[in-house]
Amino acid sequence: MQELLVFIARSLVDDPDAVSVTETRSKDERSVLLELRVAKEDMGKVIGRQGKIARSIRAIMKAAAVKESVHVSVDIVQ
Repeated sequence: MQELLVFIARSLVDDPDAVSVTETRSKDERSVLLELRVAKEDMGKVIGRQGKIARSIRAIMKAAAVKESVHVSVDIVQ
């Protein structure tokens, strides 16, 4: 799932080299927290107007998580 998030984010931003994702799994391996970091000037491109792009990214990641039977959360951090 981490690779999917990196692919999506790099497709959206101007500085794809600044994209990084940190994956943290819970102890029981049933939930995953993905922290997406992009360059400061690319934050708006990943979030979008009124958060529409961020919601879309989260929806795609939740659909991918169903395949792996886990719960996923995506946080966009600076």
